Amino acid sequence: MAASITPERPAAPEEQRNGPLIVTEDEELLDDLLRLCAAAGAEPEVAHGAPTRRGSWEGAPLILVGDDSAARLCGRARREGVLLIGRDLDDHGIWRRAVDLGADHVAFLPDAETWLVDRIADVAEGVGRQALTVGVIGGRGGAGASTLACALAVSAARAGRRTMLIDGDPLGGGLDVLLGGEGAEGLRWPAFAESRGRVAGSALEESLPELHSLRVLSWDRGDAVVIPDSAMRAVLAAARRRGGVVVVDLPRRIDDATAEALAQIDLGLLVVPAELRAVAASHRVASTVGMVLRDLRAVVRGPCGPELDDEEIAGLLGLPLAGQLPPEPGLSAALDGGEPPGASARGPLSRFCTEFWARALAGEGGVPA
Repeated sequence: MAASITPERPAAPEEQRNGPLIVTEDEELLDDLLRLCAAAGAEPEVAHGAPTRRGSWEGAPLILVGDDSAARLCGRARREGVLLIGRDLDDHGIWRRAVDLGADHVAFLPDAETWLVDRIADVAEGVGRQALTVGVIGGRGGAGASTLACALAVSAARAGRRTMLIDGDPLGGGLDVLLGGEGAEGLRWPAFAESRGRVAGSALEESLPELHSLRVLSWDRGDAVVIPDSAMRAVLAAARRRGGVVVVDLPRRIDDATAEALAQIDLGLLVVPAELRAVAASHRVASTVGMVLRDLRAVVRGPCGPELDDEEIAGLLGLPLAGQLPPEPGLSAALDGGEPPGASARGPLSRFCTEFWARALAGEGGVPA
């Protein structure tokens, strides 16, 4: 069990280094905390009773204080990232000691072990701002959602953003193919099908194929593999912890894994061709997706006629309009020639993506109004 004393605030960049500082004289508790640090891949500094190394209290990215040492540390300078670790859920005095110490949280072992491993692992990975995560879904088959997802990723990477593209549609043929990298070395989804708990973000990133300066998690050419929601949860959470942007290409059929992906997405784009039948199909998709994803916006794929423009289509769907995607002559020929969507910085598709990211990333992490 873990509980918050003060609001969580992101650690300053200079604090994101090394492992946590452990302060305790309780040998049994120390063994447990060292075990949790090992599970998180972190190398802690240990102080028996009180920190003796100059600057260790001020400079540690995270401090784990055993309840046995709380009283003698109350005179220390207040700072963020202090956790008070106890064992007795019935000891109500620990809350007063936490306030006196200036702790952010109280964690009770063994109940809070999983939560504590995650906090320690965040320190080990140097976690800062999470990635802005954008999901793209087609209002009907052939709407162009996969093309837009690839173009958004290519555009973000070209602008120097750390970018990861995740293929959430097992029946889509593979985004690595669309990017011209089906033969690139690296892991595909089947390697992560059994993932549980926490996946290290750095290990995930390094294991994936790198295409056009971005990392891609796609499907292989083997038999279909079912990705459990637990695997989707672990992989997508790891991708988001790396920062930058994450783009997820989503299927129109909402299974458990897709619902888990939707739960972690900041902003969804529903690609709708400017046709009445496509609008009708998109309405059903929007109704289903909207039950999980609170921020879903329409991207109308033109050309639009005078009788059905982009604002009217968005209004019929009951969605905010993210923009109109004009036709791009020569796109099919470029894809056949191995050029990824959005590669031409002057093309309509690339311009749409550039304008989208300019709004979405305004202020580093905001979403477009």
